[in-house]
Parts: sequence; C-alpha cells; structure tokens
Amino acid sequence: MITTTKHLQLFLEQIAKILDITEAQYNQVVQRYTAVSNHLAQEDSELSKFQPDIKPQGSFLYGTMIRPIFETDELDVDLVCRLKGKMDSWAQLHLKQAVGDQIKENADYDRMLDDEGDRCWTLVYSGAFHLDILPAIVGQEHYTLFEKSYAGLAGTQVEALAIRMTDRNRINYKWDPNTQNWPKSNPFGYAKWLKERASLAFLKGVVLSENVEPLPGYTQDKEPLIRIVQILKRHRDIMFGEDDCEKPISIIITTLAAKAYNKETDILQGLLNVLEGMEDHIEDRYSNEHQKKIKWIANPVNPVEENFADKWPGEPNKQTKFYDWLEKAKADFEKIRYMDLTQAYNYLKEILGTRSVNEAVKELGLEMMISERYKPVNYNASLLSVAHRQQPSWPIYNQFNCQIYAYYRNRLNGERVTITGNTIVPKGCKIYFNAVTNVNKPFSVHWQVVNNGEEARSMGQLRGQIFQAQTLGKGGLQHNEDTMYEGLHWIECFVVKNGVCVARSSEFFVNIQ
Repeated sequence: MITTTKHLQLFLEQIAKILDITEAQYNQVVQRYTAVSNHLAQEDSELSKFQPDIKPQGSFLYGTMIRPIFETDELDVDLVCRLKGKMDSWAQLHLKQAVGDQIKENADYDRMLDDEGDRCWTLVYSGAFHLDILPAIVGQEHYTLFEKSYAGLAGTQVEALAIRMTDRNRINYKWDPNTQNWPKSNPFGYAKWLKERASLAFLKGVVLSENVEPLPGYTQDKEPLIRIVQILKRHRDIMFGEDDCEKPISIIITTLAAKAYNKETDILQGLLNVLEGMEDHIEDRYSNEHQKKIKWIANPVNPVEENFADKWPGEPNKQTKFYDWLEKAKADFEKIRYMDLTQAYNYLKEILGTRSVNEAVKELGLEMMISERYKPVNYNASLLSVAHRQQPSWPIYNQFNCQIYAYYRNRLNGERVTITGNTIVPKGCKIYFNAVTNVNKPFSVHWQVVNNGEEARSMGQLRGQIFQAQTLGKGGLQHNEDTMYEGLHWIECFVVKNGVCVARSSEFFVNIQ
C-alpha cells in the first residue's frame, strides 16, 4: 500500500515529538536553574545588589532541544546569568569570578561544578543534564522589551536586548571594565526572531503583537518549523554520531531552516522546501581579515557583525561537512516522499534512529500498516542504552547505507526461516546475518552483538563489545551467532573506511525464547 501524504506527515510529526525532551525533563531543568538563580540573588550575596537572575538561551529557549541518541547521555542546557550592573572596576574576569564564587558558596553546587569554561560555569547533574551558566551584563531596557513581540520591536530595541558577556579568550578579559568593549551576543533577540519566523498566527487568528515570554510553558503542540529543525538536528546526529568537532552546529541549521521556511503547515513539504532553500541564505562576503571572500551565515539580529560560519575559513572541513550533510539530507527526505509506509519506516530508522521511529509507530498505531518483516519489536526505550553497550571509537559519518537481513535453520527439518520484527527464535540454533551496503570497497566491517536478559546476566554473558568481522565472506558482511540465552538482543553492523565509520545499520532485534 502506498502511504498517503497525511500518514507520512503524521509519522514525521510524531517522530519529532518523540525526539523532544519530556515534560518531566523540562520541569526538572527549570526547577534546577531557578534554584541556582535564587541562590545567586539571596540577600547576603555579593551579587544581590545587581539583581542577578538566570534565563535559558539556545535550544531550550527555542523549543528545538532534542533528547540524546542514548538515554545515558546528558542534556546540554545553555543559560544566561543576567546582572543589571557591576562594580565599576570589574573587568570580565572579575564578573565571572564573582558569579563563580557565589555558586561555590553552596556546598552542593561547589561539588557539582565542572572545570571552568572559557565563557561559562557548568553545573553537572550526573546522568540527567548539565547547566552552562554564562555571566552577562544587560541594560535596564532589556527587561521591559520582553513584554513586546519581535514584530513590535524597532531595530534599536532589538539591539537593546543584547547582552555583554565574559570570554577569557578575549585580549581585554582581565583588565577592561568598559562593557561596551566586551563580547556581545543577542540570544533573546534571536529567540524572538525565530518565534516570529515559526509563527502561524495568520492561520490561527492570533495577532503578532501578543507578548512573547522569555520561556513559554512546556507544550507538545509546536509549530512545523520547530519540528522541522528537530528532525534535521537528529538526522545530523545520526550521520555524524559522536563527532562533535565537525558536525554542523545547531545554530547554523536552525538559522538557515528558519530563513528558508515559508509558513508550510505540512511538515514533509516544509522539510523538503527548507532543505532546498537553505543554501540560498549562505552569502559570499569579502573579509578584510582573510583577504578573500568567505561564506557568511548572518545572525538575523546582528547581520553586519556576526557570522555563524566564522570558523569555516580556519577549519575548511567544517564547511565541507556542512554541505555533505545538506546534500545527504536532501536526498534522504526526497526518497521518503515516494515510499510506502513500510519502506519509509525502514529507511527512517537508518537516518533518524531506531528508538524514535519505533516509538512513533507504536504511538500512532501504525503497526498494522507495516509489513510483517519490518514490524517493530516490543521494547522499552531504555533497552538501547544499557551500560554494557560499547560506544563506537571512530568518528561516525553516515554517508552511506547499511541494512541487516537474517535467517535461521529449523532444527527439525532444516527449513530456512527469515527473521522478521515479530519472529520468535528458538534456543539452540544458528542465526545467519547478512549486511548489505552501498559503500565502495575497500572497507572494514565491524559487528556489535548486545545480549540482554536475566539468563545472559546470570551466566556473565552480557555482551556489548564492538569487534572486527571474523569471516571474509562478502568482505566481512556475513556473521553467524548461536542462540544460547533467552531475551531480546540485537546486532549492529559498522562499515569503516579510512578510520571513519561511513555506514551504520540500525539495530536488528532478535527475540530468543
């Protein structure tokens, strides 16, 4: 059956909802940073006279934050510690030290404090999230402007939302008390701009002059643009894995997507249009510093001075990897629009991750529309984040595809039985795994078998190591396993070329009973 556009649109929207952080996570983050804010502002604090408070910035403020690929990874929450003033003699160094010293006055926070960052103080809530707190000075008008929407702000008022922050890499970090010479950023002006770009107020009968709070309440009802950004960020994460150094940064993806967005309400069509239009908003500007034209992705609330692609000239691989990601994203989602639901389900697992896609299928009740071979197994999301699962050591750069197929032989008649999503595999037989990839040779193949369940645990056989292919069949793309322990297990295949994982299969589940 060919999937309707409506089915695929609902599917993508549900995947984005699954990618979103939960209400419990959201509330916990707000409670924690509010407590830190209250601690900084208490009466006996050296900072109290400057009325410090803490507000979110970045993806937590925009609503584009996504859950980590693995449940054991921590959320990264960006915050601004706003102060209405400072001591006249304070340079950036002194302001940052004053905020840090006050944080340390609380014994719990002192224990949770990470090593000092270039700009931030970081509190680590182990196993849950960490808070990056950026000390900053703001003007009085900054506060009153929060009561206005972006559409109601003049250019000078948008500028007044800017903050002056600390950065120990700046030459004047230790000695310059003039805040006009301090690094400038405008995370709240950007948030208001993004809110306007995402707004479908013209469809809802809501005027754009409505107040835009610094942090709206938790909601699962988000605008299509926000969902599109979340999907693109997860596609990037799956493609690049743990390679944080070269994967496209979120602010570039968010900005280009917002500029290319044309108020589409259909997420699939909006996604395709956004991907097609993102490159149009990358400028070529002459740089006096580099004495040549460079790529310029302008901050929409500081377009003359701030280039989000400022690292590309010095690290050209970042630019290359961005365009590689963009081309792959275009190709991947263009393929999806012509697939039936089974094909889309199977392909989306590769490009957006097994967990989120399976959860979306179950939430929407789409199992009956997916062929028996590919139906998702019944597992809890936490299963994929077991402690004994080894994480890949190579950079992940999923340019290509890898798909696993498997069968076992019936012990009684020797008949070949294909393993599908709902197959129960008996103990005491051999499973034959075959991986198919479009990576050109030469390459090396690695496998990961993750054993779970009480029987494997009691026998000390909770496997999870990644190992190089032990057979040369099809260049290592074949692997055999004996079924020894009851439980829900899985296997993955990694194709490595020149020290980089260029293709990684989704988890292939095996239910042994």
